Amino acid sequence: MAVLRHVVGETLRAVRLRQRRTLREVSAAARVSLGYLSEIERGHKEPSSELLAAICDALDVPLSEVFLTVSDSLRRQERTADRAMVLGSRPGGPVLTPAPHRDQSGPTVRALPNVAA
Repeated sequence: MAVLRHVVGETLRAVRLRQRRTLREVSAAARVSLGYLSEIERGHKEPSSELLAAICDALDVPLSEVFLTVSDSLRRQERTADRAMVLGSRPGGPVLTPAPHRDQSGPTVRALPNVAA
């Protein structure tokens, strides 16, 4: 199972490296300590929404783009895990047990209404 802070950290690091920027440059621009930014990128710390927004501003990338990338990565990891579960059920394949599923009495997810900006 993917851990959200790991995927967020990997995504932020990938953006920073594509821009060929150092941790020091981004940490100064985001006004966060270099060590803390490093821990976020390595998935050891989970940034608050305010800090994540500051890091995105420092990287000049929209927060929504980071979330889209994180979402896509999580989706790929979940699909890979699902395929492994199917393969594991074949004779001679590794034995994997599925994660417990919620029953139908769990929380209901509703679509948010469209709001004009």
